[in-house]
Amino acid sequence: MKKLVALFVICIFGICCFAPLSQSGGQTNGNHWVSAWTTSLFLSTPMPGFPAESPITDKTVRVVTRPTIGGKQLRVRLSNEFGTAPLTIAAAHIALTDQDSRIQPWTDRVLTFGGNPKIIIPAGAPAFSDPVEISVKPFAEVSISLYLPGTAATVSSHPQSLHDSYFAGPGDMTSIQDLPNPETKRPVYFVSGIDIWAPQSTSTTVVFGDSITEGAGPKSGQYIDYPDQLAKRLAAQGETAIAVVNQGIGGNRILHDGAGPSALSRFDRDVLSLPGTTNLIVLLGINDIGFPRVRMPGAKGTEAKEMPFASQAVSADEMIVGLKQIIGRAHAHGIKVFGATLTPFEGTNSYDESGEAIRRAVNKWIRSTDAFDAIIDFDKAIRDPEHPTKVRQEYDSGDHIHPSAAGYKAMADLIPLSLLGSKQKPK
Repeated sequence: MKKLVALFVICIFGICCFAPLSQSGGQTNGNHWVSAWTTSLFLSTPMPGFPAESPITDKTVRVVTRPTIGGKQLRVRLSNEFGTAPLTIAAAHIALTDQDSRIQPWTDRVLTFGGNPKIIIPAGAPAFSDPVEISVKPFAEVSISLYLPGTAATVSSHPQSLHDSYFAGPGDMTSIQDLPNPETKRPVYFVSGIDIWAPQSTSTTVVFGDSITEGAGPKSGQYIDYPDQLAKRLAAQGETAIAVVNQGIGGNRILHDGAGPSALSRFDRDVLSLPGTTNLIVLLGINDIGFPRVRMPGAKGTEAKEMPFASQAVSADEMIVGLKQIIGRAHAHGIKVFGATLTPFEGTNSYDESGEAIRRAVNKWIRSTDAFDAIIDFDKAIRDPEHPTKVRQEYDSGDHIHPSAAGYKAMADLIPLSLLGSKQKPK
């Protein structure tokens, strides 16, 4: 009898462990989940450029996203990872965007979570929707509408997104085609990613950085940041199996928090957790150099020790150690890492000769190390050949650090598409 019981237990164990994986748990029928759109959420703090978010009560929030590859089955990642209390989403919908806050109503779908149209997300946690059938073409805008019946006092958001978000209410308006008199805001709220169910050959390239990666400068909906322009290059030559996602945060640093968590502290959530990731492009460090040197308006002659972030000065060696940490953590998960050189910043209110010396030292290491799988020399691509501490005039957005649309294009054009795994021949 004992032998029969033991055999029964072994059989049940075998069924549990070796049964085929479902879509919610992994790979099925040669397909897998691939991250197709992302934004890095955090708790914005009351510092210049990042005002604290007001509480949200009894509102419908409509967020516009733009996956860089297409598919017929999606899931949405929501986030309460920076919330301090449970977040109630009483209704959630997904639809193709028509224009601004207007959706195409015939594409509207209810999002569910374990079969339930409502979800309470614990403080500090993300949540995935169930898979939903909706046909999305590459670069099509997709609207996610969320109804928050209660109050979200601490809000997970991305302050400077590539498209406006919309608020309406009170009440549930998640399925309404045109939100009535919506309030327009620049941040993305609560939505951190869209995954697409795609063939096993499909992969994601994560672009990890600060405002130069985020795409500072363009107006809402222009999509001229360098990650988007890189994705367009791939599509133009017929490559449909490589998604490019943008995990840039304006003001982000390798070693210190401030404008979002430091790169080292957000790395697991913003890179390693993304399904299908095979490549990582890293452009980080200019804010580690610049922030401690910022000269605020009206602060002429003020000692550096009195400036914001002055106590957070870092050396080139410390920055290099941080970059090595990123490389090691990515390699441990089989992700290739491409290191980008730091671009010029003379002309900004954070430039001085000591900071420039650090930038040159870090770039020298990036160009000479074999720690990266490849090097992308953005510095060489957009610097002024006659004055290499400055951005070329035609590539300068006007603030002497962020590229213009032409500058972002030059950065995107520099990256060999074969580096990302593309086997398509240029058209």
